[in-house]
Amino acid sequence: MAEAIDAYARVTALDPRAAAAWYNLGYLLRADRQFEAALHAYGRAIEAGIDRVEEVHLNRAVILSEFLERAEDAEAELTTALAIAPGFALAWLNLGNVREDRGDAHGARGAYERALAIDPASGRALARIAAIDVFEGQAAASVDRLRRVASDPRMPVQTRAEVAFALGNALDALGAYREAFQAIAAAHQMARAAMPPQYRYDRNAQAALVDRLIALPPLPRDEAPGEGPQPVFVCGMFRSGSTLVERILSRHSRITGGGEIEALPALAHAMPRYPAEVAAADAATLAGWRDAYLAEVARAHPGEVLVTDKRPDNFLHLALVKRLFPAAPIIHTVRAPMDNLVSIWFLHFDDSITYGHDLGDIVHWYAQYRRLMAHWRERFGDDIRDIAYEQVVAAPRESIGGLLASLGLPWEEGVLSERDRGGVVRTASVWQVRQPLHQRSVDRWKNYAAELAPVRDAFAAAGIATA
Repeated sequence: MAEAIDAYARVTALDPRAAAAWYNLGYLLRADRQFEAALHAYGRAIEAGIDRVEEVHLNRAVILSEFLERAEDAEAELTTALAIAPGFALAWLNLGNVREDRGDAHGARGAYERALAIDPASGRALARIAAIDVFEGQAAASVDRLRRVASDPRMPVQTRAEVAFALGNALDALGAYREAFQAIAAAHQMARAAMPPQYRYDRNAQAALVDRLIALPPLPRDEAPGEGPQPVFVCGMFRSGSTLVERILSRHSRITGGGEIEALPALAHAMPRYPAEVAAADAATLAGWRDAYLAEVARAHPGEVLVTDKRPDNFLHLALVKRLFPAAPIIHTVRAPMDNLVSIWFLHFDDSITYGHDLGDIVHWYAQYRRLMAHWRERFGDDIRDIAYEQVVAAPRESIGGLLASLGLPWEEGVLSERDRGGVVRTASVWQVRQPLHQRSVDRWKNYAAELAPVRDAFAAAGIATA
């Protein structure tokens, strides 16, 4: 990667009008997580007259929204792309996504309708319109259209799967639970059939990774870093309430919500012998990793001090967290196992969540997560603060007040403000967390008790209580 970046940099230095070289340089810099430099290279490609310039504006928008937390600038890039190419369906979809992230349901709906007018087979546009319908209390509005597309054999299987997920969630909102479960099961069957084999969940590999993490020797006591952002890690299972907790915390005057920062998993992924390298790393190596992480946080949140990193599966990387930031708070969001499983089952994850398409795989992942968290608690003790979803929605003042106190922060009334439903949210909970706190999702699994009886047995066999 570094050699290719250097080669294209030399080409552009020799010929500043080499549009394709600037474009390729931008692509490589983005892949290397040099996001500001990638934006600059893409900008130079535009200045040099690159063909299909609307696609370059789309690439810039993705960097701005997904990695630099600059949703407004991303929307401007997409607007520019669509002024150049009004029929660019992918740009309309991305514009809808950015507007959803910003809480603009009306604007998002309009963008998705434009995408659908260009591409009637756009499962993503149909599914996102249906999600907005559910949020606005109009779940029935899209059901007939979703049923037609989900059952149409002429449609691509990926489209039918995405639409079937949306159908299941709409039916769930309407209380048609048996039909909802059937729709979701069909969606998973189609999504699993379309999934490349290399992305399918490997239970043995996951258990082996957890074994290696548990087998790590005691970690050296490293000195805490001095200046720069101070991360607050929020981790746990996906769909365990981490977005809700982060959103509440980020209303505090001294906390900035960082969202699902990819820097820590990226560091782990780049290590050929992870996690052994974590325990063996010397001070210089740790400093390099720490600087890379903090630089990425600072680029997205310049000048901020306490920044949350709400990547749920960072529970896999707590050894790395403790070596880089020994004093960093670790907030562990927990949720009743059956409700957690149902929330995962009803969500259309991308292929990176490899365990999501099979109930047995979800149980296996959950059991491995619980095994690893039990180990981390033995290692790190009170450095890990548990907070239960059920407590947050039932007694938010008590649960959040205790969490703030454990962070050394005073209570502020604004953290529970119902008036603040704006801001950028870039997770699957984009609409749920904009609603007032409620307990409707507690014991949700009981709507599907008959269908989930084998799941309860599987949890029991793994030693996990579900009552």
